[in-house]
Amino acid sequence: MSTATSTQQDQSGRPKVLIAGGGLGGLTMGMLLHKAGIPFEIYERASDVKPLGSSMFLNSTTASLFKQCGIYDEFVSIGKYASSIIMCTEDRKVDFTMEFATHEKEYGAKGYMVTRPEFYGLLQRHMPKEYVHVGKKIVSMDQNDDGVVLRFTDGTEARGDILIGADGAYSAVRQGLYAKLQEAKKLPPSDALPLPFSTICLVGQTLPITTEQFPDLTHPECVFRRIVGTDKMYSWSTYTTNENTIAYFVIRFLTEETNKEDEAFKNSDWGPEAAMAMCEDVKDFPIISGGDKDLTLGDLFAWSSKEYISKASLEEKVFETWYDGRTVLLGDACHKFSPSGGVGATNSMHDAIVLANYLSGLPLNPTSKDIEAAFKAYKDERISWVNTAFESSKVFRTMVGQSFTSKIIRKFFKHIPGPVMRKVESRQFCYRPQVAFLPPVEDTGAFPRAHQPSLHIKGPQAKTKVDGSSDQSVTTA
Repeated sequence: MSTATSTQQDQSGRPKVLIAGGGLGGLTMGMLLHKAGIPFEIYERASDVKPLGSSMFLNSTTASLFKQCGIYDEFVSIGKYASSIIMCTEDRKVDFTMEFATHEKEYGAKGYMVTRPEFYGLLQRHMPKEYVHVGKKIVSMDQNDDGVVLRFTDGTEARGDILIGADGAYSAVRQGLYAKLQEAKKLPPSDALPLPFSTICLVGQTLPITTEQFPDLTHPECVFRRIVGTDKMYSWSTYTTNENTIAYFVIRFLTEETNKEDEAFKNSDWGPEAAMAMCEDVKDFPIISGGDKDLTLGDLFAWSSKEYISKASLEEKVFETWYDGRTVLLGDACHKFSPSGGVGATNSMHDAIVLANYLSGLPLNPTSKDIEAAFKAYKDERISWVNTAFESSKVFRTMVGQSFTSKIIRKFFKHIPGPVMRKVESRQFCYRPQVAFLPPVEDTGAFPRAHQPSLHIKGPQAKTKVDGSSDQSVTTA
C-alpha cells in the first residue's frame, strides 16, 4: 500500500482526521475538531446531500454541547417545545399520554422537536464549507503505521492520520475494515452477520400549511400523535413543527414472510419509486388534525414535496468492533437503533463529544499505539450508554407493534406512576456529556450528571521520556 502521511501533522503535530460521511454525526465531529484546532476533512458520497427524514427530539442530553458550541439559542429558534406523546387508536381516539422528560428543573434543559433538514442546516452553517467534499464515494481504504488513505470512484484519494467512519448503517468504512479483519481472522462472528431488520419506514414532511388545514398547528407546543393500527401491521406518527409543517413517520412491522419479500430490496434508502409505492399502500390511514375533518396520510402526502419522502429499512444492532489501528467508527456505523426510541441522532452526537475529547488529548505526533489507545478509551466510555439506549429503543419499537408484548408495554406506560416514570427517565437523562476542551457550561438539573471520564482531558497529553521528563506541555485539568 502507499504510505499515507500527513503534511498537516508534520506542521502542527496534531493528527489529520479524515471523516467519511457528511451526516449529523460527521458534521458534529467536524465542528468539534475545528474548535479543537485539529485538521480534518469530511468526505460525503452524495453529490447533493438531502437531509431526508422527518424530525428529531433533542433534549437535555445534547443541550450542553449546543451551548458550548454557541448554537443553543439558534437551535431553540428552529425547534418546537415538546412535552408529550399522545398515543391514539385507529378510530382517532386518545388512548393515553406519555409525558416527556423535558423538565428544565429536573434535567437542566427542555426538549424540542426539530426537523431534520433544519437541524442539518444549523450544523452546516457552523461548519467551514471548504472542509466538506461531496460526490466522494469510497472505493477502498488502507492503513498502516504511517497513516490512512481513502480512494474514491472519481480517481482521487485522501491521506491522513486517522479515519472516522461516520457513514451510516451500511458504512463503507466499516465494510472495508471488517473485510481486512475477517481476512486476518480477527473479526468476531457476530460482526460478520448481516444487519437484522424487522421493520421498514416511510418518513417525510409537508410543505408549510395553514392552521385551517391542520388546526393542531395553532398550539405553541409540538403536538406529537402516535397511532397504533388496530388490524394492520403498522403504526404511524405526526408532529407539528416550527415551520408550520407536519412531519410524519410510518412503520411497517414485517412478519417472517414479508421480511423475505423485502429482503431483495434491503438497503438504507430505497429511492423515490419505493417510497411512492408505500405511500399508495398507506394513504387511507386515518390521522388526527385537531379539527373536525377526517384527514388521512394521503392528505399529508398531497401537501408534501415527493423528493423529500423516503422509505428505509430500520436495522437494529450494536457492533462489537468499533475500531482497529487508525480507523474508528461513529454513530450508525457502529450502533444502529430503531428510530422509534428517538435516540439515534443523540447517540451519534454523544459519540462525537467523547471521541473528540480523546482525540484532543492525543500527544503531538501520536503513534498508532497512541491513537488506538484513544479509540479504546472512547469505546469503553460509550458502550454501556449505547447498550442502554439500544435496549430502550427496542422497548419503544415493540410498544407500537401489535404483539401481546406490545400491548403489555403500552399498558405499563399507560398506568405507570409519575415518580416511577421519573426514576426510569433519570437513568437516561443523567447522561449529559460536555466537551472537555471548550469552556464548561453550568448544569442546573436537579438530577446530577453522570460521571464522564473524558471530561478531564483538556489538550494534548505529554509523553514521558525514558529519563522521566516530558517532551511537550500538558494542558489537562
